[in-house]
Amino acid sequence: MKFSGFGEYAVDFYDGLVEDNSKPYWDDHVETYKSDVRAPMEALLAELAPEFSDGFGEPKVFRPYRDVRFAKDKTPYKTHCGAVIEQGRGGGAYYVEVGPEGLRVGGGCFHLAADQIARFRKAVDTELHGEALEKILKKLEKAGWEIRGDRLKSKPRGFDADHPRLDLLRYRSVYAVRAWEPDDVLHERGALERVRKAWRQLREFNEWARDRVGPSELPRR
Repeated sequence: MKFSGFGEYAVDFYDGLVEDNSKPYWDDHVETYKSDVRAPMEALLAELAPEFSDGFGEPKVFRPYRDVRFAKDKTPYKTHCGAVIEQGRGGGAYYVEVGPEGLRVGGGCFHLAADQIARFRKAVDTELHGEALEKILKKLEKAGWEIRGDRLKSKPRGFDADHPRLDLLRYRSVYAVRAWEPDDVLHERGALERVRKAWRQLREFNEWARDRVGPSELPRR
């Protein structure tokens, strides 16, 4: 199926799910999820995959169910639909999400494992790769992206307090995001062009993450 926009009721579906995150609501509206959210997201990924999958793996739409085994919040369903093209969490990602707040995209180093943090800091410590990442992130910020991530409050062990890239070294995850509030474009083919343009802007960042960090080699818990 060719992507022609998310369905008319995609945002309404998630507005309702935020108010009533229950199995009865889900069962009553699951066909809307399938037709207005899931099917368009799969079509969007199918059209973008030929350009962005090389070196990053197959596209994936995340399951709508929350993992509540160790969570205090036991609501069963995610209040957005996310999808990604990545070779492994943390080593670069092309992410897209639709939900009550509209359309969101992102990329970079999400959820770094211990071995990935070590490789990230080793790269940032070098003048060549560290300065390259600084330039990439500044360029994204200038283009309207928000740089986020989990950071240490103090300096990481083994690095001097006057390191020229100490702010970068403190990151335990670092990624870029941008969003568009719900509008007519969300329901049109123009949403595809929004995501395509945004992902192209992320390419340098993701390739840096792929080449300098890569997927974790530690066993999954």
